[in-house]
Amino acid sequence: MAATLWTAPAMAQVSLPPVNLGDTSFLDGVAGPGGLIEETLSVGTARSFRDGRGRRAATPRDLSTVSALTHIAYISHQKVFGAYWGAEIVLPVARVALDVAPGVRGRTTGIGDLFISPVLLQWPEQRLFGRPFWQRLNLNVSVPTGRYSSRRLVNAGSNVVQVNPHYAFTWMASDTWDVSGRLHYLWVSANDDPPDGLGARSIQPGQALHANLSLSRAVADGLRLGLSGYVLQQITSDRIDGVAQKRSRERVVGIGPGVQWRHDAVTLTANAYWETAARDRPEQIRVLLRFSHTF
Repeated sequence: MAATLWTAPAMAQVSLPPVNLGDTSFLDGVAGPGGLIEETLSVGTARSFRDGRGRRAATPRDLSTVSALTHIAYISHQKVFGAYWGAEIVLPVARVALDVAPGVRGRTTGIGDLFISPVLLQWPEQRLFGRPFWQRLNLNVSVPTGRYSSRRLVNAGSNVVQVNPHYAFTWMASDTWDVSGRLHYLWVSANDDPPDGLGARSIQPGQALHANLSLSRAVADGLRLGLSGYVLQQITSDRIDGVAQKRSRERVVGIGPGVQWRHDAVTLTANAYWETAARDRPEQIRVLLRFSHTF
């Protein structure tokens, strides 16, 4: 996860802050009382940037990111509205390298913004069309703890507050097939210390909807293979000094294969994604590896 805010002759962009795009996939909605420690490593690269019309932009030229997410969650036996109540935190660390034009480069490494959920509601197994069904509601927010400077071309922190609740589910369509997903809404506060190159007093990314969806099949004891994807669509325009910006609604679609292996309390998941249909953002190739341990 990393924030990239830049100004270049061919484009001036206010980026959405980093969100969960494909970081979760198979059996996502399955959980119960207990604890979780999870580490996710993500590597991405982009050499294609799209403008607000979806056309290829001349600049920036290259973006590479490496991030590690530490996720700690606990679900209690206490019930609220029939669901087990819990809480979680997610702390990202990121390395970002952005080449805008010859001689215009940005590099940063640092801690990103801390994600906190004081309200996590996990419903016990239910039935949908006669098959097992799990669901979870998570009221997630972030606080601007990440490294940020208005003088830097790229930052690990966003200098904003995010409200990013989501609804997660898993439906076992058969004894071997599962369908899982997360549906998110994103609201972002204004940044009153925007990048110096914008010459603005404040910037505010627009609101957005994004979702992860996956389909997997058990092929052996503890082993699943499948397909995962995500979509992000910004639904309101970015604002600079309170003025809505034309063609500033980001969009991207990612899809790719995945594999998951489970043994006792340990789960390893790997996903690869190829992005397409982007607007006002880069199109990346991304690889994720996630290690989970429940207790």
